[in-house]
Amino acid sequence: MSMQDAVARHVRDGDVVVIEGFTHLISFAAGHEIIRQRRRDLTLCRLTPDLIYDQMIAAGCAKKLVFSWAGNPGVGSLHAFRRAVEGQTLEIEEYSHFGMVARFSAGAARLPFWTLRDYAGTDLPRANPRIKSVTCPYTGEALATVPALNPAVTIVHAQRADAQGNTQIWGLLGVQKEAAFASQRVIVVVEELVEERVIRSDPNRTLLPATIVSAVVVEPWGAHPSYAQGYYDRDNAFYVAWEEISRDATKLERYLDDFVYGVADRQAYLAGQPGLAARLRAQAHYSDGVKYGF
Repeated sequence: MSMQDAVARHVRDGDVVVIEGFTHLISFAAGHEIIRQRRRDLTLCRLTPDLIYDQMIAAGCAKKLVFSWAGNPGVGSLHAFRRAVEGQTLEIEEYSHFGMVARFSAGAARLPFWTLRDYAGTDLPRANPRIKSVTCPYTGEALATVPALNPAVTIVHAQRADAQGNTQIWGLLGVQKEAAFASQRVIVVVEELVEERVIRSDPNRTLLPATIVSAVVVEPWGAHPSYAQGYYDRDNAFYVAWEEISRDATKLERYLDDFVYGVADRQAYLAGQPGLAARLRAQAHYSDGVKYGF
């Protein structure tokens, strides 16, 4: 289905929403559509929220952020996020990286919690009362615990899928698999739709099976400014430019007006950024001669 239809059907006000991806394959296109449809009171969850969550927070979509690290990778802070925290308009719930992995893993396994050791010597349990402890019944050791995380909807960007939703990802992975299996609904956004025979011919790349996928959206360049291995590289200049844009609330609002609210879809977003397609095409390593019309 279209991105507009997928978000309209599966993302609702008040939902717990995950847009996963670890530097790689972050669905900015889905985040922009959520902003355009003016979803409100969302609890946004992710290990490393970066620019797309900064934009969603600035747009007023989020009431809470559940995370383990937040920033503009390699550049600096997320300034809309920072303003929201300092202004006490955004709740935060912080874990370590593995704490978030453990929450998704428990959710995917349909367990109530997950145990781990990595809070020894830290003050995170004091800052986050949801981090508790249990005594191991085998060794008597005190172990930290985190509660399962079962999102209402997880959005995953991938290189390709078939029409049934069997989804293939390769390259740098985060917790897309765990977050998807933990979720009630899953939207998969892909660079290209392929026939089932292509998926079956290379089954080791299949990360998500059709049985857990609620919608498939074909959205080439949908991960920009992050990257999709085999399709296009990371737009590092965009991340650097975001530092200046996000520092100024007026500039950020103008960005959203021009490139999110002011465009109908992803193709219009790409067309509105002079030189972007040519620059990224020059960097790209297309698979099997894929062409996107630029």
